[in-house]
Amino acid sequence: MTGMLTRDAQLTTGSGEEVTVVAFIGDGGQGEVYQVRHRGAIRALKWYFPASATDVQQAIVEDLVARKFGDDRFLWPLAVVTGDGFGYLMKLRPPNFAGLPSLFRREVRIKSRELVTACIHLVEAYRALHSQGIAYRDISQGNVFFDPATGDILVCDNDNAVIDGRQAGIAGTMAFMAPELVRADPGAIPSTQTDLHSLAVLLFMMLMNHHPLEGAREYRIRLFDASAQAQLYGREPIFVFDPADDSNRPVRGYHDTVLATWAAAPRSLRELFITAFTGGLREPGLRIREGQWRDALSAVRDMIIACQRCARQNMTDPAELGRRCCWLCGTRLNPPPVIQVTTANPPRTRTIAVAPGVRVFSHHLTPDPPRHDFTAPNAVAIVAEHPRVPGRLGLKNLTGGAWTVRRPDGSSGEIPPGRSIEISPGARIQLGAAVAVIRRPDPG
Repeated sequence: MTGMLTRDAQLTTGSGEEVTVVAFIGDGGQGEVYQVRHRGAIRALKWYFPASATDVQQAIVEDLVARKFGDDRFLWPLAVVTGDGFGYLMKLRPPNFAGLPSLFRREVRIKSRELVTACIHLVEAYRALHSQGIAYRDISQGNVFFDPATGDILVCDNDNAVIDGRQAGIAGTMAFMAPELVRADPGAIPSTQTDLHSLAVLLFMMLMNHHPLEGAREYRIRLFDASAQAQLYGREPIFVFDPADDSNRPVRGYHDTVLATWAAAPRSLRELFITAFTGGLREPGLRIREGQWRDALSAVRDMIIACQRCARQNMTDPAELGRRCCWLCGTRLNPPPVIQVTTANPPRTRTIAVAPGVRVFSHHLTPDPPRHDFTAPNAVAIVAEHPRVPGRLGLKNLTGGAWTVRRPDGSSGEIPPGRSIEISPGARIQLGAAVAVIRRPDPG
């Protein structure tokens, strides 16, 4: 086993519990990661290189451990571990989670629905962290892992997160840093406000597979050294799709991927990115908040439509329904029926495109849900095909109580648990305090 620690080495947590080294996993900029045994369970241990094992870093980790931040999307420090040096325990990342660089290199495939799901989970995770007054400080592609099958995410390397406004060593990864940090403006320090820029960069890269500031100017750079990067990301940052400045547009034949992904993106997301990377580059107060991203991404996820010709998933939003063509084959997308769910107190309408297997979840029934949960147990309804009539769809009741419904012909009734109401425009369903109406959209 390579690394600073040897197999079966004995270490101790701050409370005196024994930790046994099992295997070396890998290393990074600040230290090495090991598989260890603690309380009979397998955990991960980050062990700092001597140059990083400072009193300041140990104080940061101790503070994070004491906070006991319980969001399961973070591999949060669980305990400080000491020996000839120090480190911290965290949960072990499951093998089904892949790093974002593998997505950008197209080594891992993920469908549009799961990709958007991962983006939703990401912005909600950072929203939860920021709500505690904690700045992550180094949001980047190297610190996020995702499950391609579900869109679940895990955020690692949380040992640089600090109370907003507190000074600490690391400022971030330059390609993701806010311009004022890259320029080292007087008084500029990593904060929840600079995190918002980094988050927008990461979302753009996940959805567009490209950096938002790398266009014609990056193409002309011959030596991509620190000075060139500082110019591109800090001193003169220009969004590749800035509507008022086309000097940094993607170059055809070189930046073809982002030209295609941008054209395929729903207008609602494009508008948020334009705000984030025009006004938001110059004025931190104009940066897009996590809740804005969450709401826009959730609306797009609800309106993902499979092409009737090639079956590829297409991201759309309600305003564009019936006006989009498939990103792959160019076929005009047939607008399906939609389920419009309107909440109460305050009223808010969400539009869900009908397709076999599509679910209505608990968060659809809440005006401002604290968290989106897309797992099957959280579903209240599912679109299912009639077992004996192919192509005939119904909305199946997955709750424990009966629905009150009004059918298109004006008749009323109840749909008990496990039974369905036919997907028919005009049908109205009472879902607790929310109301769902099935509509046939304007074909555009």
